[in-house]
Amino acid sequence: MEITNIKVLLVGRWQFVKVETDEGIYGVGEGGGWPYVSASAIEVLKEKLIGENPFDIERLWYKMYRYFWGHGVVGAVGGGAISGIDTALWDIKGKVLKVPVYELLGGKVRDKIRVYGHARNVKAAQWLVEHGFTAFKCPASVKILKELRDAVGYDIDIGLHAHGDFTPSAAIRIGRKAERYEPAFFEEPVPPENIEAMAKVAAHVNIPLATGERLFNKWCLTELMSRQIIDIFQPETTRIGGITELVKTSRMAEAHYIKVAPHDGSVGPIAEAANIQVCANLPNFIFLEHHGSDPAAPNADVPYRSEVVKGMIPDKDGYIEIPTVPGIGIDINEEECEKHPFQFRPTREIHLDDIFTSKPTYLDRS
Repeated sequence: MEITNIKVLLVGRWQFVKVETDEGIYGVGEGGGWPYVSASAIEVLKEKLIGENPFDIERLWYKMYRYFWGHGVVGAVGGGAISGIDTALWDIKGKVLKVPVYELLGGKVRDKIRVYGHARNVKAAQWLVEHGFTAFKCPASVKILKELRDAVGYDIDIGLHAHGDFTPSAAIRIGRKAERYEPAFFEEPVPPENIEAMAKVAAHVNIPLATGERLFNKWCLTELMSRQIIDIFQPETTRIGGITELVKTSRMAEAHYIKVAPHDGSVGPIAEAANIQVCANLPNFIFLEHHGSDPAAPNADVPYRSEVVKGMIPDKDGYIEIPTVPGIGIDINEEECEKHPFQFRPTREIHLDDIFTSKPTYLDRS
């Protein structure tokens, strides 16, 4: 079997990848990081992969990675390109061998995946709880956290998401004030590039720290894990290097007693399907970030999310059942994809006065 073509589909805000072979079997994946730019990187990699055996996943991963080495650190663009192709190769292997990908990783340790949503207010939190969710996250506001705790109690896991907005001192002030409300995690309290800043927060706050969505491979994680700075690892499958690197970094986390909760906030249905395959196999998995399948959900995604693919399993009572079909369990609906051209995702406006502030906007005095 040989790779004959690699096709990129830019759909909405996602980058889908289709790897075709000479035997008519193809695999699908999803890359990202910076979808519009990394799509060009895939076109470059395609010329290096045509004629290769798609079963040689490990060797091809390093072939792709080393090719980008000549252009500096792989980062979001190279990582996004590798991720989409790598996931599609796993999909091919599962289809040929007629097993789900999790069987290739050692089999299931669970039959369904616990998911968590987003809630910025009490109404959203109550909707999620009423529909079976046992976890969600909110902005890093002590005021909002207190309101949500008062509304749903302490049996629900509530995380704080800071987007890396704070200095260590600001993050520590928020964290200490939030401790009484028992947050499940404090996500990216400081920008992820500076390990010592994260270590400072970890040393002064009694809340599990979480990070990972803006880290791009195993080498970025060795110190964070070996020094026990983080408690929850949040890999972004569309940036970190696909299923291959997701598995390796999750195994690293397991060795350091770190839970794995893949970041799913900006990815599409194919990446989520890949996450489900890996999380089915991980003993240290805790929950998966998720866009609700119900249009009324506070964390609902675009309405065509379930239309551009075939085989997506909707969430039910806060969980997603693990599929049993070969590969990653999902396929691209190319005809539907063509109806939704790529759109640049709007980003938050950040002013220089807001960066590295020591007086955080969300620090409430209530």
